[in-house]
Amino acid sequence: MRTITQLAVVGLVAVVGPAVVGQSSPEAPSIADAYRNAAERIIQATLAGNDGYTKLEELCDGIGHRLSGSPQLDQAIHWAADAMRADGQENVRIEKVMVPHWVRGKESLTMTEPRRAPIAMLGLGGSVGTPPEGITAAVVVVRNEDELEALGEDARGKIVLFNNPMPTYDPERGSGYGTTVRFRSNGARLASEKGAVACLVRSVTAHSLRSPHTGAMRYGDAKVKIPAAAVSTEDAAMIARLQARGVPVVVTLNMEAQTLDPAVSGNVIGELRGSTNPDEIVVIGGHIDSWDVGQGAHDDGTGCVMAMEAINVLRRLNMIPRRTIRVVLWTNEENGLAGARQYAKEHADELANHVAAIESDSGGFRPVGYSVDCADETRLGIAAEQLRDIMSLLESIGATDVETGFSGADVGPMKDSGVILMGHRVEGLKYFNYHHSQADTLDKVDPQEFSQNVAVMATVAYILADMPQRLGEAGSP
Repeated sequence: MRTITQLAVVGLVAVVGPAVVGQSSPEAPSIADAYRNAAERIIQATLAGNDGYTKLEELCDGIGHRLSGSPQLDQAIHWAADAMRADGQENVRIEKVMVPHWVRGKESLTMTEPRRAPIAMLGLGGSVGTPPEGITAAVVVVRNEDELEALGEDARGKIVLFNNPMPTYDPERGSGYGTTVRFRSNGARLASEKGAVACLVRSVTAHSLRSPHTGAMRYGDAKVKIPAAAVSTEDAAMIARLQARGVPVVVTLNMEAQTLDPAVSGNVIGELRGSTNPDEIVVIGGHIDSWDVGQGAHDDGTGCVMAMEAINVLRRLNMIPRRTIRVVLWTNEENGLAGARQYAKEHADELANHVAAIESDSGGFRPVGYSVDCADETRLGIAAEQLRDIMSLLESIGATDVETGFSGADVGPMKDSGVILMGHRVEGLKYFNYHHSQADTLDKVDPQEFSQNVAVMATVAYILADMPQRLGEAGSP
């Protein structure tokens, strides 16, 4: 017995009118056939020249990093709104969101035994600070939860270092981020349960030039909150080698980190209004906030600007689709997801009319395709086949892959409402070299690859917003 998805693939569609429901239409054009000329026009125009990299320069060099609650984030939010207004986008607005406000303050980590030397570190977002005099204690190194459990009382009064290396990037298996990051997220809680006085984690990266990588941590139900920081992979390996030789390591950790009252922030929205079905919406976007180091170039300046520039390219070409393409730049993805949750809540009444929600949060490297996700398995299957058809139009760029599964944190809150979610996918070899570090700067973004991303997003968004049937619904283009 064939599934609905399989029926859609072979061209059996439900047609309203005199045609028979479920009648085979082998001569009907594919989505790709119907939009081949439009796709080529968008791709050629985008690659010939666009304003995306100039916008990235303004955001990254002119404003810099932009953590929730910071003046820089507020500046970036208003910059994005002004830029979309200048491009002629419609319904540009800032929708208020309250966000957490964590500040780093001064911080340092110094090894005092067996010799005195600075350790490259970054406090983890959400961590408490140390007393003014800092915390001085011996370090115990563990690789995983089992080794921490085996320490037992030996962890009490110590600083626990989780030395869990991130694997080298593998094109088939990916980065390994999902499993390695658990110690950054939960290490402080685990160490606190064993009586540790502070927690250090090996930076979540497989490549380092002694560059620590920060990120969010959480205390969960921890009875005692202890300070937590990331150290460079080189320093983590050195401390582990010393311990393996039986050499005691003592460090002093100083952190002024504190969490202030929630701050006012906002999601930035701008639209290319549809010509005939403006109430049906295709969302494209990224998160406007970043960590408080580097410039937030790949994470996620590229995601924001490629969405802004995608509708700018279409407007310049006067290619107005049937449905509305809405740019959403979510705030507070890095340490709270407040913007994503607020958007889903504030727009709950219109989520049924969200045809798709596309998120770009993997950097601006060479585009490779899209992931797709949906709570309805039948619609997911149909959508995946439709996307494979559409992505064939991007063969010249090499962005033809379609996979099913997780498609982004900011679009995630819309899943339970039945929205089809899509993740803009790029080649991932170098992303975690720069992720959440001082190295995430504009010079790491290749202008040609970035323009390819703009072309891919503009093409896919246009087709999804213009094709007669909604994504995930069987039908003829």
